[in-house]
Amino acid sequence: MPKRFGNLYEKMFTEKALYEAYLSARKKKRKKSAVFKFEKSLGANIHRLFEELNSGSYRPRPYKTFNVLDPKPRLIFAPHFRDVIVQHAMYAVLYPIMDRTFCYESFGCRVGKGTHKASDRAQKYLRFSPEESYILQFDIRKFFYRIDRDILQELWKNKIKDKRVLDLVKTFSEYPDRTGIPIGNLLSQLGALIYLNPLDSYIKRELKVDKYVRYVDDFIIFGISKDEACIIRNKIKIWLQKNLNLELSKWIIQPIKKGVNFVGFRTWRKTKFVRKRAMYNFNRSLAKKKSDSIQSSLSHAKHSASYKCFLGKIQEAGLCI
Repeated sequence: MPKRFGNLYEKMFTEKALYEAYLSARKKKRKKSAVFKFEKSLGANIHRLFEELNSGSYRPRPYKTFNVLDPKPRLIFAPHFRDVIVQHAMYAVLYPIMDRTFCYESFGCRVGKGTHKASDRAQKYLRFSPEESYILQFDIRKFFYRIDRDILQELWKNKIKDKRVLDLVKTFSEYPDRTGIPIGNLLSQLGALIYLNPLDSYIKRELKVDKYVRYVDDFIIFGISKDEACIIRNKIKIWLQKNLNLELSKWIIQPIKKGVNFVGFRTWRKTKFVRKRAMYNFNRSLAKKKSDSIQSSLSHAKHSASYKCFLGKIQEAGLCI
């Protein structure tokens, strides 16, 4: 039996732990009014949270919801700042426990991973795959909206036995529809990692796939024949439906030589470029002389052959970044 962890609640919710969680939660948010209001009576607010959490009276406040359109339409659930602090306190304890169970090839929302390392790993597998082989790429239909909360809670229970922690995790997973978890929650990011971890195990251990990389719900298998790709695709489609109640939104089978479109880059064996959308956003920011957006685009392009092109356009515009 895998080791299960208990006695975590008291560790998460000391006043010191809540203060450290506050420091983490406020990063890049110091100018927001909710943060300013909390800081005005910082000691009293931290102590009040501590008292509520340890007396059992704590309840998260209602979310603020709003829609974003880029890169695709999504409904975002924004927690109250005090609830963000609670989630950071939980995350600080839960993430190290869960991260040890994750597949190395999972790169989304993990410390020391991220889009650039996922892209580098994809390019490495392109280079080390047979020249006439194929890639098989998947995307899961409305992933966050389709997560089965009962299945997710059972996956949490595989490692956590502290009932108070599990109850609080469940509270933060509540969602107005029958399935799904709130996009915008720190614990939802961790829940998404936990939910697809069994998929990684199935692909690596049961399907015996050697070259595989995943970033959240976008994942690729490299260096297989076209016939193998068709067989694996069907097996994964069935497994996802049977075990996680998920469906594929799309899949691609194509030769290695065509490269991959993955985590913001169009990648081939010898080179990579940013996606066309990133180029469009850069050109729009350049026209409006939005220095922060230009710098962000430049930082992204630095990991690709698009970087020199971006620099050239900045120089042509006579800007100094």
